[in-house]
Amino acid sequence: MPQQTFTYPDVGATAGEFPPGYHHFRLRRRIGSGRAFFDQAAEQVLTYRMQRGSGVFQHATTPEARPGTDITVRIGVGPIGFTAPCRVVYVVDEPNRRGFAYGTLPGHPLRGEELFAVEYDPADDSVYGIIASFSNPDPWYARLGAPVVRLVQRWFSGRYIAALEPH
Repeated sequence: MPQQTFTYPDVGATAGEFPPGYHHFRLRRRIGSGRAFFDQAAEQVLTYRMQRGSGVFQHATTPEARPGTDITVRIGVGPIGFTAPCRVVYVVDEPNRRGFAYGTLPGHPLRGEELFAVEYDPADDSVYGIIASFSNPDPWYARLGAPVVRLVQRWFSGRYIAALEPH
């Protein structure tokens, strides 16, 4: 079976300047402190803890995020909801920043890309959860409900980061 292509032309753009013509979203929140906590949180991000912890994770083709991994998330309650296929575009593996970005595939209600990462600030030992995305609603029903889609996106971003916080 041939591999599906991304539903947007700006593949990889969450790594730099976000492209015009999309809704841009960024959330950066302190989740803890210490290099050990950063390493632990980074491992959790790369093994989909943000998606699992927020209740949307359905499937990934690899146990750890890497370019080309297909991920399926499902948003909804019971039979009411939608399945959203994505593919990992790149992995961030820097001394003070780790994570991955995935892009939307056909069938996803949005068109765009989302970054899931953690950052370590050696100046004060803080660890931050990061969600950054650019997207637009794709099918007619998502465009019709765009304001609600944005609220849901913000709400889930908070849940993604909360999944990494110590409990």
